[in-house]
Amino acid sequence: MKLLVRNLDRSTTEEELINIFKEFGEIEYCTVVIDPQSGSSKGFGFIEMPNANEAKEAIKSLNYKTVGRNKIRVKTTKN
Repeated sequence: MKLLVRNLDRSTTEEELINIFKEFGEIEYCTVVIDPQSGSSKGFGFIEMPNANEAKEAIKSLNYKTVGRNKIRVKTTKN
């Protein structure tokens, strides 16, 4: 299941995201979207978890959780 993680603190790294989400299960893929011109985070990223039940538990537990200075938003992607 592919998850969209929005409202990331601009300093949040892929490693930090993986560490947060791996508490709920296996992570297949993780990326923080980077602006190619500035080289800084755009404030969102994607996590892919192969087990749908683990992904749903991650959404339930992490949506609106404070990470860095921001409350992140976690939901499934449309594809």
